[in-house]
Amino acid sequence: MVRGSVQILRDAAINGLSRTLSDILVCPLSKQPLRVCDKTGSLISDTIGVSFPINDGIPCLVPKDGKILGDGDHYGAPNSGPVNDSTPTNKG
Repeated sequence: MVRGSVQILRDAAINGLSRTLSDILVCPLSKQPLRVCDKTGSLISDTIGVSFPINDGIPCLVPKDGKILGDGDHYGAPNSGPVNDSTPTNKG
């Protein structure tokens, strides 16, 4: 098993993050799947709105390395609209 993991990481470093590797990686915080963002070269956790960098083909999934995405930083998220509507209502 270790030999296979080493080969996957070696291939990822040479060719960028492979689809095989990205299919098994999950967010270290939410434990939900990560999405590869080709625009920024990072892994996005849409569940919690955090971007994790990929350096030299190696994903950096240390929570302190994650970047919290702002309102304009959805990087092509499938559902990039507002999460909730916080418009106050008058119940006069």
